[in-house]
Amino acid sequence: MQPLAERLRPATLDDLVGQEHLTGPDSILRKAIEQGRIPSMILWGPPGVGKTTIANIIAHTLNVPFYTLSAISAGVKEVREVIEMARRQQHAVLFIDEIHRFNKSQQDALLGAVEKGIITLIGATTENPSFEVNAAVLSRSQVYVLKPLGPDQLMQLLKQAMEKDKWLQAKNIELKETTALFNISGGDARKLLNLFELVVGTIQESPVVITDKAVMEIAQQRVAIYDKSGEQHYDIISAFIKSIRGSDPNAAVYWLARMIDGGEDVKFIARRLVILASEDIGNANPNALLLATNCFQAVNLIGYPESRIILSQCVTYLASSPKSNAAYMAINTAQQIVAKTGDLPVPMHIRNAPTKMMKEMGYSQGYAYAHDYENNFVLQEFLPDAIKGMKIYDPGKNAREDELRRYLKQLWKDKYNY
Repeated sequence: MQPLAERLRPATLDDLVGQEHLTGPDSILRKAIEQGRIPSMILWGPPGVGKTTIANIIAHTLNVPFYTLSAISAGVKEVREVIEMARRQQHAVLFIDEIHRFNKSQQDALLGAVEKGIITLIGATTENPSFEVNAAVLSRSQVYVLKPLGPDQLMQLLKQAMEKDKWLQAKNIELKETTALFNISGGDARKLLNLFELVVGTIQESPVVITDKAVMEIAQQRVAIYDKSGEQHYDIISAFIKSIRGSDPNAAVYWLARMIDGGEDVKFIARRLVILASEDIGNANPNALLLATNCFQAVNLIGYPESRIILSQCVTYLASSPKSNAAYMAINTAQQIVAKTGDLPVPMHIRNAPTKMMKEMGYSQGYAYAHDYENNFVLQEFLPDAIKGMKIYDPGKNAREDELRRYLKQLWKDKYNY
């Protein structure tokens, strides 16, 4: 017998639970499918949220040949074979599951066929396509982001399962508690349904009473395992980031070890460190970003297992650095101002004036070239008139940014008098 998740795999968009922003009434993807005009696309989202299901629905909806490859087992040879068959049939849709696992040469093999319209590519990935999918492939595809399923949607799945599946219909099921089912599944429909089937099949009494205690006892072995797509994944990442932010290198390197031993992608860890170096350290220690960036490059160059040493050096350095979120807060404040005030005009004196007409219109008039003045500085306003003098960057309270604050105050007097 097929697993429950396969037995209940939706055949139409109306049967799909979740992803209403893509497949609901008047949504962009539904319109494309109903009109039969499917662009090449990358479906990006966590496991068990409908990527393969949407591809299968497209396959059943379109009246064109449909081919499926898995990037785990397929290579350039298999890709070229599909392209050749599609060329003979004039057009076909190719679905590649876990496309992020294809290397550059494998992804490059798709380009010509996508450009010429020989194939419409549908790629599914759990990783950020900006990092893991060839830029040339990405530029020729629409990226659709799928979201984890929430508690209401997970409950809807369980109810559908008990109503539609014949094996479950024969069971006298009392769904007393669902917290453990939802927590372990982590928004993954496939994991939820298969765990539900396991629990129902394990409990021999009638009625089959589903409680959190029963679920945890049956799934205890699975819960203990670090799951890169489940809730514990996000909890450990959170603990890791917060330990570095909290300046605790002991805890930070411990959580690093937990992730490495759990099989986490070392490139994913290195990317998070680059973000943290600006978000949580910033100008309190500008070398943090340099080290984190070099760490990311070195991890990509070296690979596992040696990359664990490079990560450990970077993690302990970042955790031991002074902290500041001033740069993070500055861009948040600036974006809030832009959202509130709209497209304010650039002051005339700092506009570009490449033509004679622009100069006659006053563009660039009154601009003072800083390098012509003592200490390469002259007082002038650079913000639009409507927000001139507004405070956006507030240096953090640490030695390095205290120095920046004193320097800005010396230059600007009252404007940077924090």
